[in-house]
Amino acid sequence: MIRRRDVPSILPKPLQGFGLTFSQMFRKVTTEQYPEDQRPTAPRYHGRHVLNRHPDGLEKCVGCELCAWACPADAIYVEGGWNTEEERYSPGERYGAIYQINYLRCIFCGLCIEACPTRSLTMSNDYELADDNRQNLIYTKEQLMAPLLPGMEQPPHPMRLGKTEQEYYLRADPPAPVDVAVEPGT
Repeated sequence: MIRRRDVPSILPKPLQGFGLTFSQMFRKVTTEQYPEDQRPTAPRYHGRHVLNRHPDGLEKCVGCELCAWACPADAIYVEGGWNTEEERYSPGERYGAIYQINYLRCIFCGLCIEACPTRSLTMSNDYELADDNRQNLIYTKEQLMAPLLPGMEQPPHPMRLGKTEQEYYLRADPPAPVDVAVEPGT
């Protein structure tokens, strides 16, 4: 009695592989014309980092260095500085005096974003970081800062949204009591 598994295959394995290749030859080609036609990125894409600002223009970074500690590639260097009343860069006591991200080392994992307690550091959708000079891929604080929007003022300047840190971060006066009219019989 001859078993089916003992009978050699009619087509040898290399011919089966060629058949798969041959079937792929007639599919529609999906080539992207990259520089001319760019596809939109996904909403949660991890691209270039951005250091955000408060609505009055002060920096959100407080120089805590947690992003540098969280980075597995050791791509972030932060050196904190102290704010004074004459020169205030952030609403707290400290600010990031020196901030650098080395994109030659960065693996775009986003752990630095998760570690940031003030949501100062976020990632944009910008992914075109290629350069022919290695020094240009070490971004400084000035290159990473979000642009000033209308109504913002270039730091250093005093806090505009409150006199104390608590008022500044809450950005609202205590709520006024609300009069609720109660109809009789309800």
